[in-house]
Amino acid sequence: MMQLSRFPRARLAHLPTPLEPLQALTAHLQGPQVYIKRDDCTGLAFGGNKTRKLEYLLGEAQALGATTIFSEGGLQSNHVRQTAAAAARLGLKCELVLSRNVPGRPQDYEVTGNIFIDRLLNARIHVCEPGEDRSARMAAEMDAARDRGEVPYHIPTGGSNATGALGYVSCMLELLDQARSRDLTIDHLVLASGSGGTQAGMAIGLSATQSGVRGIGIDIDNDGPQVMRDVRRIADDCCAKLGIPALPDGDFVLETGHARTGYGVPTPEMVEAVRLVARLEAILLDPVYSGKAMAGLISMIAEGRFRRDETVVFVHTGGAPGLFAYIDAF
Repeated sequence: MMQLSRFPRARLAHLPTPLEPLQALTAHLQGPQVYIKRDDCTGLAFGGNKTRKLEYLLGEAQALGATTIFSEGGLQSNHVRQTAAAAARLGLKCELVLSRNVPGRPQDYEVTGNIFIDRLLNARIHVCEPGEDRSARMAAEMDAARDRGEVPYHIPTGGSNATGALGYVSCMLELLDQARSRDLTIDHLVLASGSGGTQAGMAIGLSATQSGVRGIGIDIDNDGPQVMRDVRRIADDCCAKLGIPALPDGDFVLETGHARTGYGVPTPEMVEAVRLVARLEAILLDPVYSGKAMAGLISMIAEGRFRRDETVVFVHTGGAPGLFAYIDAF
């Protein structure tokens, strides 16, 4: 159909990830049947959704002869943690350009959680000074690597570009196969949306298969218009890469209002969602992405946005190491 096999791919993830019913949470919420797609179980340094993207990104990097992988994000980025792990797995060097993009965090935020794992994985870390332009710092570090004889390959924030989005096109094919094998009809799919690549790939996969599933992104940046622009741009680029028509606007649904304090800043609803899923299902969500996305789903169920006879799949995008950087919020 879309011939994903023609794109270089580095096999990094434990696939397929489980698709599980959340029976206790469903009973507690008294709404639709809720399932969870466990992309926290992709297996690469605590797993997460970025591993699927990195399979295609690192496959492309290897095809281009890269020797050093560069990427960027905040100090507690789940993406850069998985990027550092993917590079280590493949014997490539890794350099990360990080910024302090969450205000008001305690001092241990800069040494624990994801950034601690980045260092364990032997990534070279460059932390931007206050006010420093991260893109300019990235360009300078890549130039310095070229001067040392390295062949750099740049992965954007979140692994979110046309190549990375292929990972979630593939994920949708996997999920729909799992549903068919169980005779399970999925009505809605809900996931966190930030840098846009995961939602873009989801929308393409659901549309191209004519699945009838309604995909819903939950804005975790508190900047819905920008998130939607990013999702649309990445989806258009990915469709062009696949050689298929661009998707209509109706294929992109973004739920806003659940990250009102901004990216990475805790909310009471996120804390309650993380606690609830931990205590009812023994599943650990993260405070930045899946916790806020679950808070959004819980709110939508409380508002009667889904029928009791419908099935909603929540995509767990990982990020549990980030919990250790947010102990104060709990």
